[in-house]
Amino acid sequence: MRVIRLAKVTVHINVGKSGEMLEKARKVLEEITGQKPCTKQAKRTIKEFGIREGEPIACLTTLREERGASFLKRGLEAVGNALKASSFDENGNFAFGIKEHIEIPGTKYVPELGIFGMDVIGTLERPGYRIKRRRIRPALIGKSHRITKQEAIKFVSEKFGVQIREA
Repeated sequence: MRVIRLAKVTVHINVGKSGEMLEKARKVLEEITGQKPCTKQAKRTIKEFGIREGEPIACLTTLREERGASFLKRGLEAVGNALKASSFDENGNFAFGIKEHIEIPGTKYVPELGIFGMDVIGTLERPGYRIKRRRIRPALIGKSHRITKQEAIKFVSEKFGVQIREA
């Protein structure tokens, strides 16, 4: 029950506006991950950026199990297999950004689509975390069963061969 595992990998592209650019981002994300992305709407209106509440401005996809692990390996290669210690939070999650999607190995540049940056978020968990998400009688994860920042850093460096830099 103490074994840490990769629960999911979320890949997120924020365009900031709807329309043609968002559709291109969706195509890029589908090509990279092999999975159909969903769109996310703006939570509130921001006049300075020209964003209205409810307007679709981003797309994301969630990869689980082997598909998530293989994409995470490719994504980490794009950033040189190195992460900052500040990329990890206190709950066993980590995130990093990729400036250009063409940096991911095996991705080809398509001039019609352009270049997009993306965020990659990894979520770690232990067996038994289901009690937090279940429909009947959900419960909190015990303090001793939660994943700490140090445990997450150790797992990622051992499993994926990532070097951790002190920020």
